[in-house]
Amino acid sequence: MSDVRATIVRLLSSMGSAKEIQAYLKRFSQLDAKRFAVVKVGGAVLRDELADLASSLTFLQRVGLTPIVLHGAGPQLDVELSAAGIEKRTANGLRVTSPKALGIVRRVFVQQNLKLVEALQAMDTRATAIPSGVFMAGYLDRDAYGMVGKVERIDLAPIEASLRANSIPVIASLGETDEGQILNINADVAANELVRVLQPYKIVFLTGSGGLLDGTGRIIDSINLSTEYTHLMAQPWIEGGMRLKIEQIADLLNDLPLTSSVSITRPSELAKELFTHKGSGTLVRRGEKVQRLDDWDAVDCTRLRALIESSFGRKLVPDYFEHTRPFRIYVSENYRAAMILTLEDGMPYLDKFAVLDDAQGEGLGRAVWLVMRAENPRLFWRSRHGNGINSFYHEQADGCVRQDRWRAFWYGLGADFAAIERCATHCAQREQTLVDA
Repeated sequence: MSDVRATIVRLLSSMGSAKEIQAYLKRFSQLDAKRFAVVKVGGAVLRDELADLASSLTFLQRVGLTPIVLHGAGPQLDVELSAAGIEKRTANGLRVTSPKALGIVRRVFVQQNLKLVEALQAMDTRATAIPSGVFMAGYLDRDAYGMVGKVERIDLAPIEASLRANSIPVIASLGETDEGQILNINADVAANELVRVLQPYKIVFLTGSGGLLDGTGRIIDSINLSTEYTHLMAQPWIEGGMRLKIEQIADLLNDLPLTSSVSITRPSELAKELFTHKGSGTLVRRGEKVQRLDDWDAVDCTRLRALIESSFGRKLVPDYFEHTRPFRIYVSENYRAAMILTLEDGMPYLDKFAVLDDAQGEGLGRAVWLVMRAENPRLFWRSRHGNGINSFYHEQADGCVRQDRWRAFWYGLGADFAAIERCATHCAQREQTLVDA
């Protein structure tokens, strides 16, 4: 297993650094098996991206991680019901299911369940078909929805038996009454109920879009609900199904530990999303509130020093807080990310931007940056040439000047070349406050 893991780490290194990949592997491996990840797979993914899905799930098993997979079968049901002459009817977003349709629902779910299990087994991946027996249910509203169930309790025994055998449980979203009557359950509803019981570290929604899309059709890389939810929901392009999805995710994360997160990505990008800071789709976390403070008296300087030194891997000079006069300090509520701004010749200067390693894949640094940027229309800063986040800085900056030891960045200065020159000179001459090892 160690040889296999080492090989996969080398392959993953094309996506991110070996250090961050190893950190994620270590973090995931320390979790109880059923707390690693619940992966919800839509029917369209089973139809269009089965090979990529099976390959990504196989990869996880190869590194010793066993996800819990739950799938839907919406498009397949549409085809089969139409072929049987049964008109599709929905109420409040749920498929109305007649007794006649239920037989087709059951057959299609079993077919799709076995289709994924067989695809995994063809790759020598252990997988267990669990078409029913997990979701104990009652009728949601027989008059309105027919044979549609609401989850009343969850039986984890089939899942736990599969995990003990190091086999991926593949679960269909079929419910069952105490009398043995099968009921149709919406796959998103089933996934949410399962997640609330398991309290997993990761919840992954695999979709064809690869993430949540903004108003221009680009994937939103991360959402920190504590700082961005209100602003995001006010955007005119947040409508219909996307609005409902974000509301559901926010509601779900409120019932989970702060460490839990939701990822929305494509099957082919699953490894990149799970094992690199940059990820590949949309990462949604409940996140931490960001505080804006104006002086050291309001700051826990001991915790802030620990954050800075852990982030940079170097010691802060002993008298940093005595000799640095802050302009604005932005710090997450749990001191896992912070930015310190000073005022230099009337211009805000970013003196420190620190994010703990275990928060770098959460979008927390980005969340702090967005809060800071909203209040500071002009800013300049410097960074060492080898800094791993220089690519992020280049995305945020209007310009950059390369110096012997530093890159000087700025935004909001327009064509004020005199101001740009003063900022670059300050960056070149500013004394270091971190001690080189």
